Amino acid sequence: MKKLLSIVLALVMCCAACTAMAENITLKVWEGQEDQELLKELCEAYAALHPENTYTFQYGVVGTADASTRYLEDPAAAADVFVYPDDQLIRLVQADALYEVTRNHDAIVAANSVGSVNAATYKDTLYGYPMTSDNGYFLFYDKSVLTEEDVKTLDGILAAAEKAGKQFNFDIANGWYLASFFIGNGCTITLDDNGNQVCDFNNEKGLEAAKAVAALCAHPAFLPGDQNILTGTIGESVCAGVCGTWVADAIKERLGDNYAAVKLPTFTVNGEQVQMGSFGGCKILGVNTQSAYPVEAMNLAEFLTSEASQLRRFEVRGYGPSNINAANNEAIASDPALAALAAQSNYAITQLIIGDFWTPATAFGNALIAEPNADLQPLLDQWVAQTVGQ
Repeated sequence: MKKLLSIVLALVMCCAACTAMAENITLKVWEGQEDQELLKELCEAYAALHPENTYTFQYGVVGTADASTRYLEDPAAAADVFVYPDDQLIRLVQADALYEVTRNHDAIVAANSVGSVNAATYKDTLYGYPMTSDNGYFLFYDKSVLTEEDVKTLDGILAAAEKAGKQFNFDIANGWYLASFFIGNGCTITLDDNGNQVCDFNNEKGLEAAKAVAALCAHPAFLPGDQNILTGTIGESVCAGVCGTWVADAIKERLGDNYAAVKLPTFTVNGEQVQMGSFGGCKILGVNTQSAYPVEAMNLAEFLTSEASQLRRFEVRGYGPSNINAANNEAIASDPALAALAAQSNYAITQLIIGDFWTPATAFGNALIAEPNADLQPLLDQWVAQTVGQ
């Protein structure tokens, strides 16, 4: 009897020790309303893989675009793990909001595209876990009007469109798209080592790019306007236009079997063809420096951005992955819009803009829409001066 009692006591003590070792961990996670259901699914999957701890997840509805603003309102009350767009990275780093990625750093870098890793990096330090790589733009077109040869060059698109009595849509008054000409021709918009805005769109290369923009605006087949113009007219008066993955379903519905997408075309500079550049954007998961459970938050962030999780995000939400293996998945590689985005990513740069770039870009674009023969240099000088804060 004494021996049995000793065994029972030993088992009780062992169970008590195991219970003491297990932690009750509460992690707050932010993502947009449209992603809440999937976020819950993935967090529950993470908890199931780690039965050694008891997890409580608090889900906050905070859109990606609002991440830095909400964080700065009350850092201590902010999420342990939250999604932010790459153009908010510098603001968050300057606010000491983000832990550096040190756990499994090399594996995370190797698993993701160079562009997405660069987008999560500031001054050679990785501050987040790449999650998507689909915030960019490319060319949609109607295969019944344009051939694969036509869409290789802007000249080819415009000539074929004019011949067919159609138009090419490009939102030239939006700096995000307008920059394609300048980036492609070798101009720079970035930050210097002190975090100051640098932009040389008004140099000789910039003037050459501006002349190409003016030529586009003067062409009878050119149609300015935002994505609503494109999604409302392609397949009818419009045969091609530039936009991103978020309009792919709408355009595919309108074009049906004539739906196609490719990288941006080349354009003419001094009689030579130059590939259009672009801005490329990513969503990144960050870990709050004020988290009570930083290691667990890092482990969760790594899981939520893993190959399997990114494939699930594509299946449920159609997001393009930053993970290289996920991007090579047959279902993703065969998607025309994502394939076009991937092809264009070779000519894309990370958006490093803290100055007032967008307002003068709109003014520049609208000026050329109104008068393609305008004096370009003063317009460029004004755009750059406002961007760099002069």
